[in-house]
Amino acid sequence: MKRKTKCSNFLWIVPTLLLMGFMIYYPIIVTFSYSLKRMRLTDPNNIHFIGLANYKTLLTDKNFYIALENSLILIFLVVGITVLFGLAESLLLNINNRFSNIIMSIAILPWAIPPVVNGTIWKFIFYPGYGFLNNLLLKLHVIQKPVLWVSDRWSLLLITAIVVAWRSSAFCSVVCLSGLKSIPSELYESAIIDGGNHVQIFRYIMFPLIKPFLAIGMTSASVTAMNVFDEIVSLYGYGNMAETLQMKNYLTTFSFLDFGVGSAITYSMMLIAGVIGFFYIKSLNKEVL
Repeated sequence: MKRKTKCSNFLWIVPTLLLMGFMIYYPIIVTFSYSLKRMRLTDPNNIHFIGLANYKTLLTDKNFYIALENSLILIFLVVGITVLFGLAESLLLNINNRFSNIIMSIAILPWAIPPVVNGTIWKFIFYPGYGFLNNLLLKLHVIQKPVLWVSDRWSLLLITAIVVAWRSSAFCSVVCLSGLKSIPSELYESAIIDGGNHVQIFRYIMFPLIKPFLAIGMTSASVTAMNVFDEIVSLYGYGNMAETLQMKNYLTTFSFLDFGVGSAITYSMMLIAGVIGFFYIKSLNKEVL
């Protein structure tokens, strides 16, 4: 009887396994095979196996390291800003009042906006001529002439990080809010009886208990930052100044039609995302234990 139950349970997950196999594992294997080939669609009759030559090409490409540096900078900035604003939003959303549902709807709105629309909206704000921000600062007499917000690499990366974090902080705030809601009210009451103030309650009760939820938000923000594409293109275009790994992957694969090197970039990004995810999951497990 137990054996029949185990077999029937296994049959229920077979469709899911097949779907994952065709939709996830098969493309991963095929993409890896592409990365081991000379595969340029501009020369379709000369596709052959070359081993790790595509990866060697990346390691000797100066532009690859620039794109890698830009991606790592964006990950650092996006995660930092997302955690800061997401945690602040969750604390505000945790306050119960008659407008809580309306505030919640407004807070998660950036998360629902498509990345290209998000980038286009912020482009009008940071437009180098007389965009919204320049107009506002000129009227307030803060500046004397329009500021070229995206004229150099560092300002473009910072603005891109703010734009991406504005979108990803909504998810982080919702996740942290679920953690705050799971904290028993008895802990707050005990802390207040013992003379604890708001800062102490946050430091010794709230923050330690929502760390696992915060790790989920950080993981999501890291993946979002690694895949940044639409926002940079909307703000600046396809220039090399702030080229990320995702943008380099797109241009190499679909503009220059070099599927071999493009697949190698894809696996490099997957390796970086895997390392980041490993440390996040490891820290998450420590918090749970």
